[in-house]
Amino acid sequence: MANHKDQRQQLDLLFSVDAAVSLLFGSLALATPHGVLLKIVGAGAYNHNAHEVLRLYGCLRIAMGWIIVNLRSVDDGRFRRSVCEALFVCYTLQAIAVLRAQFTDRRTTINWIAILLLAGIGGCYGRFRFGKGGSMIKVYELPQTQGSKTIR
Repeated sequence: MANHKDQRQQLDLLFSVDAAVSLLFGSLALATPHGVLLKIVGAGAYNHNAHEVLRLYGCLRIAMGWIIVNLRSVDDGRFRRSVCEALFVCYTLQAIAVLRAQFTDRRTTINWIAILLLAGIGGCYGRFRFGKGGSMIKVYELPQTQGSKTIR
């Protein structure tokens, strides 16, 4: 039982880190002024439409961060398991999309950083969902309390 409790705490830590990074990145992406982005990508590479897409992606990251922050208190193990699956697929597809851009478009260091981060986070969710004990609902559920007893 202690193993399930440890895994639950590790999953909650992953949710916390993911939520914090999502909220931070989303806020930065949403609030990035044109001038700062011009310096990062260079005047010749700046595209106003791409900047707006970055801002929209920032909004999605803020929403994901908010959802994940609130997910920590959800007790439904099947729902939490499904969220792990969805986040695994989401981060894996994002990593693949950036990897494709790295090899078919302009090659940049920031793409490699994004690929490593996205694949790493996706791998963490995949490890939880498909690794040892990942199919067991107990890993995802909070213990339930009745009176002074805790039941599993």
